[in-house]
Amino acid sequence: MRNIFLIAKREYLEQIHGRAFKFSTVLVPLLIVALLGWTSITNRKATAGMHVAIAADSAQLADAVRRQLLDDKDAHFTVDVAAPASEQDRAALKNQVQTKAIDGVLAISTSSGETTATYTSLSSGGFTDTGRLRNALNRGVANERLVAKGINQSEADAALKPVSVETLQLSKDGKTGKTKGASPFYKVFLMMLLLSMPIMLYGLDMARAIIEEKTSRIFEVMLAIARPDDLLAGKLLGVGAVGLTQIAIWVVAATLFLGSALAATLMTGDFSIHFSLLEVLLFPVYFILGFALFSAMFSGLAATCETSQDLQKFMPVAIIPLYLSMGLLPVLLKDPNSIWSVAATLFPLTSPYVMLPRMGLETVPYWQLGASIVLLVLSIWAALWFSSRLYRVGILMYGKRATLPELLRWLRYS
Repeated sequence: MRNIFLIAKREYLEQIHGRAFKFSTVLVPLLIVALLGWTSITNRKATAGMHVAIAADSAQLADAVRRQLLDDKDAHFTVDVAAPASEQDRAALKNQVQTKAIDGVLAISTSSGETTATYTSLSSGGFTDTGRLRNALNRGVANERLVAKGINQSEADAALKPVSVETLQLSKDGKTGKTKGASPFYKVFLMMLLLSMPIMLYGLDMARAIIEEKTSRIFEVMLAIARPDDLLAGKLLGVGAVGLTQIAIWVVAATLFLGSALAATLMTGDFSIHFSLLEVLLFPVYFILGFALFSAMFSGLAATCETSQDLQKFMPVAIIPLYLSMGLLPVLLKDPNSIWSVAATLFPLTSPYVMLPRMGLETVPYWQLGASIVLLVLSIWAALWFSSRLYRVGILMYGKRATLPELLRWLRYS
């Protein structure tokens, strides 16, 4: 144990005083704050509204569509009307689009007895804005048809008044409550980012450190006083402690940030993010387990490599589980209790990334939480068993590329 703690202390102090640790500790929180700020700014900009022109054969229809667009208080449209519009008027409006004087032209034609419409702009058109234009056009056409049937304007407006839908969420105990808007998405994304980055960075950093020490032959000196298993265990403890230190710094920084005026501006409405006590307690648990699993796998694989370039061929082992977890985000947000969500929280390679985000969306049964941790611990034990045997032989193996038959022989030798 003394050798293990000496090696862990060496790894810890070397990493803590390194530039990469200081840089990443400061950069990651700044990137997250910048991401939240940029999202807030772009959301406001997206709802700032467009300047559109309506070119229609019927002045009554054009006015009805214009009123529908202006009634959409969230869109903040600026609307010009040219009706009845000639071909010259339509061409002039298209020139204004080309010179960016206006954002687009909604051309409505009723000359054939059937209402048709086209929207022309320099861009392909945003999904939200195009949907608003379509809804306004349909309500405007319906308004004109109702008025043509003899219904007065106030009655037509009342008939076409949109109905708002309040979304409620039903809990397992039968209680209903209001949904939290887009905040679950931000919370899930933030938790997955905070878990995946340290696990990936420190797992790969440990693998690179093994290759560097193997290349410099420093292992030959260290093995004179410590066994290979002690070296591997010490490295895992030291690098894992560095990761926990970084997360602790982030937690303290986040606590200070949440009490600032900037946080009060950003963390409101859809940006309101709250963490339960259980999530806070389990965050370091899943970080340690995820780090231990991926670091154990990469330690053994790194011992078989001669250079950092050789390590690149094993990158899919770390990247594919992360991609699978990110790809499950839409499924997780739609139905946290689906079979795919449950499977991802139990599968050891994805559970460190998926379990906590799923807990932020739904109350996870305790048996699934316990099964996830047990499966992770068993997977770590299996990865350590496999990696320690590769590590014992691989750290002293030079000048020979490790093939699969060669790796199987190493396992038998150790």
